[in-house]
Amino acid sequence: MSDKQPGPQGRYSALPSIASVTLEGRDALAFAQAQFMSDVAALTPGHWHWSGWLTPKGRVIALFALLRHSEQHLQALVLDADAAEFAARLQRFVFRSKVTLRVDGEAAAVSGAFSAPTGAAAARFAILGDGTLECDMGTPDAPRTLRVGTPGEPDDAAALAWRLADLAHGLPRLPATQAEAWTPQQLSLERLKAYSVKKGCYPGQEIVARTHFLGQAKRGLVRLVADADMSEGDVFAAAAPDRALGQVVSRAGREALAVMPLDAGEGPFEVSGVSCTSLSLLDGLAR
Repeated sequence: MSDKQPGPQGRYSALPSIASVTLEGRDALAFAQAQFMSDVAALTPGHWHWSGWLTPKGRVIALFALLRHSEQHLQALVLDADAAEFAARLQRFVFRSKVTLRVDGEAAAVSGAFSAPTGAAAARFAILGDGTLECDMGTPDAPRTLRVGTPGEPDDAAALAWRLADLAHGLPRLPATQAEAWTPQQLSLERLKAYSVKKGCYPGQEIVARTHFLGQAKRGLVRLVADADMSEGDVFAAAAPDRALGQVVSRAGREALAVMPLDAGEGPFEVSGVSCTSLSLLDGLAR
């Protein structure tokens, strides 16, 4: 199977599983630094990186692209999680901090196209003349552009192609059934530079740092393609001898990402009795 994912060239299609949440106020940067797993303070204005929010036990609640407009204005492009619930849960930790959380409305609809950005490049985002926000979500060989504020046409095939590209690059797309189940290391999020082990305290930081510095990460992501569709939560096993290895955490059609032992080998494998083979994870989405 080719690693290049199909998709409509140049046409913006709706990505309803991604939502924009804004953090504004004098303490926005400090609040995000204390809550999120990435080093927000090191993020340069006009740039973005991958980040996430963890439980105190170090499990991923939500993943997102975090954009820094200024010290008082951050924006999270939240993947898959319910944006209103995400913001409401974060709100509980605001206390006396001068920060406002807002789920952006229809004017911040997210869409994507399989074409090169107009103004964004790698980790630098762009604000276009009409106020549209643009992020580079691709590579030189496989360009993709995400826009916030450009309404896209509903297109299930394009949304699937976008999700396939995310999985190919090792970006997990976590449904509700897989939220709060996995640590950043189990999801191989070091490949995306999505978390910090040195910046200081944040929820789950002790678990993440201990696992890192003691070398205790035993499992990570593998990319699979199967003979039939898979489902999140399906058991991932070796075909021979028959033994459970892990679990599917994210899928798109017949491709999936599964968490498995780092020493499980190259297969063959089975997912709930369906034969599958491993594919290489691509590089290119780290920011």
